[in-house]
Amino acid sequence: MEFDPSTTACVVVDMQNGFCHPDGSLYAPASEAAIDPVRDVIARARAAGVQVVFTRDVHPPEQFDDTHYYDEFDRWGEHVLEDSWEADFVAELAVEADDHVVTKHTYDAFYQTDLEGFLESHGIDELLFCGTLANVCVLHTASSAGLRDYRPVVIENAVGWIEDHHREYALEHIDWLFGERTQLEDIEFV
Repeated sequence: MEFDPSTTACVVVDMQNGFCHPDGSLYAPASEAAIDPVRDVIARARAAGVQVVFTRDVHPPEQFDDTHYYDEFDRWGEHVLEDSWEADFVAELAVEADDHVVTKHTYDAFYQTDLEGFLESHGIDELLFCGTLANVCVLHTASSAGLRDYRPVVIENAVGWIEDHHREYALEHIDWLFGERTQLEDIEFV
């Protein structure tokens, strides 16, 4: 699968302590296991001159106090609170000066963020997704990208998940409905 580095971004979804570190409140072993493959994706992207974008899930403590229906704390418990250790990226994945960081407050990194404007201003229309969780923030951000006419491609051996069937569902859904999936070793930057 070929990608033009000048029109491609690598989107690293929510590789944070709260999800990937054993002490995190929403820790999943497969999210921790995704750290090394994600680091490989980032290294390959940077070597090819591909823009790297990190998404960071962050919740102000009062975010869901007045919501009608959408309440992640009700569903998952409090997690990745603003200014907490949980909200920090895992130590193994350093953000560099040329990387773009998108702070989001929902599963979808396009919702009320600067992500779309950043991609448009940089002429990017193809997105390689890695990170966690495959069936939550990766799925919702990739689907939102597809609906915005980006080409979303999920790197299936560089994502985290909670249950195996969650991963399989997400990858099949992405491939069937709005995007594509690939293996890291099948990506070529030309």
